[in-house]
Amino acid sequence: MFTLPTAPKPAVQSLSQDGLSLLASADLVATLPRDWAAQWETLVPSWNRLPPDAHLKDGGHYRQRRHSCFVQDLSTGELTQTPHRAHWQPTDYNALHGGFERWFDPVEDGVATDKSWVALLSGLGQLFAQVRPGARWFVEAHQFRIDTAGGVGRPTPEGAHRDGVDFVVVLLVARHGVKGGETRVFDANGPHGLRFVMQEPLTTLLLDDARVIHETTPILPVEADTASGHRDTLVLTYRAAGFQAP
Repeated sequence: MFTLPTAPKPAVQSLSQDGLSLLASADLVATLPRDWAAQWETLVPSWNRLPPDAHLKDGGHYRQRRHSCFVQDLSTGELTQTPHRAHWQPTDYNALHGGFERWFDPVEDGVATDKSWVALLSGLGQLFAQVRPGARWFVEAHQFRIDTAGGVGRPTPEGAHRDGVDFVVVLLVARHGVKGGETRVFDANGPHGLRFVMQEPLTTLLLDDARVIHETTPILPVEADTASGHRDTLVLTYRAAGFQAP
């Protein structure tokens, strides 16, 4: 198993040496502008307005999402939103949902242009450039809500996987009324792995996609007879070689 050190390494060092870095909320906030956390809180209600994911091949109705794409120029740090485009993955990386274009509603304009959103995506891009220098990042942003209205919600119905990108970010936005949802990260070329549950909002997992595979186990309601719970995340992918496309 990988182990989380008592005194965590800096993210760049951890990514370079281990292929992953787990940031506590305070560690993430410390890398961003001074007023970032307060401004970010104004975006959290947008997760209540995610439309259903119409492409779930397991027949489920437990996922809502939005998706938008951006390009970051690493010479200037500037982040530019692209015209809306489909999300596409090859079946080599997503056997369940790969091989066809999936169109989702875009991230709301007020979210995608908010200074805290831009600071987060840009700051992480600059961090990844310290591990793998390049000219630009092609960034895909996915807002997810997984709920337990049907009894169980599956954050990664495709199972343990890689995404076909350079780096992956999983940021926990909120958990409400759920249990489970264990994050599992495994060495792509060996038996070692790490398991943990992301509990505190803004806990952030950074992954070198070439070196590790990841998944999150299903969530269940804390009480079977209570109202539906949910787990909200922001998933970001950074790829130097352009957006994946058919």
